[in-house]
Amino acid sequence: MDTPGTSQFAVAIVGGGPVGLATAVGLAQNGVPTALVARKAAYGDNRTTALLGGSIDFLTSLQIWSGCKQQAAALRVMRLIDDTGRLVRAPEVRLSSEEIGEEAFGYNIENRILVAALEARASELPNLVRYDDDASTIRSGVTAVEIETGNGARISATTVGGADGRNSLARRSAGIELRTRTLDQSAVTFNTAHSRPHDNISTEFHTPHGPRVFVPLPGMRSSVVWVTTPDEAASLQSLSDGELGLRAERQAHSILGKMRAEGERHVFPLTVQSPAALAAHRIALLGEAAHVFPPIGAQGLNLGLRDAADFVRIITTAHQAGEDLGSAHVMAQYSRARRADIASRSAVIDFANRSLLSDFLPVQMMRAAGLHLLNVADPLRRFAMREGLAPWWRRSA
Repeated sequence: MDTPGTSQFAVAIVGGGPVGLATAVGLAQNGVPTALVARKAAYGDNRTTALLGGSIDFLTSLQIWSGCKQQAAALRVMRLIDDTGRLVRAPEVRLSSEEIGEEAFGYNIENRILVAALEARASELPNLVRYDDDASTIRSGVTAVEIETGNGARISATTVGGADGRNSLARRSAGIELRTRTLDQSAVTFNTAHSRPHDNISTEFHTPHGPRVFVPLPGMRSSVVWVTTPDEAASLQSLSDGELGLRAERQAHSILGKMRAEGERHVFPLTVQSPAALAAHRIALLGEAAHVFPPIGAQGLNLGLRDAADFVRIITTAHQAGEDLGSAHVMAQYSRARRADIASRSAVIDFANRSLLSDFLPVQMMRAAGLHLLNVADPLRRFAMREGLAPWWRRSA
């Protein structure tokens, strides 16, 4: 596949979101010649991400986090409130990071700040070449993968990390089938200012249509993820800042005082997507190319960053050993490293969402009993908190 005019790399990463950028930075920082194929787009919206402990550790290793921490809000307490109004209701659950010896469960940060820090770090690394363009074709061969960009640049790499989102070209090019389930729910995301301090408490209200989460931002501000029906989501999106703030204030039962929405709001129809494989034909999937599920428990990007960390670790080790980075053996290593984590998180999130939506009384009783156990069983509560930060097998590794 060594056609004239083709640039050769050990690895090519397709996709310039946080997962793709972090993967490219990690590889280049470790001395792996890497191409990043992703158009530089102004990340101007106000969406946020709650980064949990393991993600903070990974970003610290990439020399990213020190420049971001002061612009993020610590999440020290997680509060779960049953607001379903049903006959069987769960008790309020309050989880504190102090109980497991942590300063915070994580930090909530605006995505534009995180992406800017990753972009700045990427520009510093001599082993990383950026192609400011979209991949138009990706073709796997016996010994390499060839990528052509929209502007005609040709790149050859022994392996490709596909971090190009839920409509992944890399996944399609690898011939990996996708299972998709569309949910009758949408998520509305927006930020609010409020008159009372959040005290670094993230509060999640459980409603019959899904969770509504108020996550601290620096100052007297919070980000909101509001899961509801598609019709209500469209209605919320059309409200003025004052009207949406009033709806948020009522949903939060005024615990944050007067509220006013700030800036843009975004609506995302919810789906569950799972590929039939995590790697094939020298192409490995990362982030939303590898898993999509409802925004519950701040797991989405955190899971994607664990994909990135494992891919960086496995590829770096293989590169240092002089192995073929796209071999079936190396691709199988990545698949084994990620399969259990992705499957377990997806299953837990799916069950949590289904149990909240269900009108079946035994399911409601089971959910209430489980949350009651979190309140009264200290070892179980501490295990659940640690598991939310990282799977047990990663903590014991």
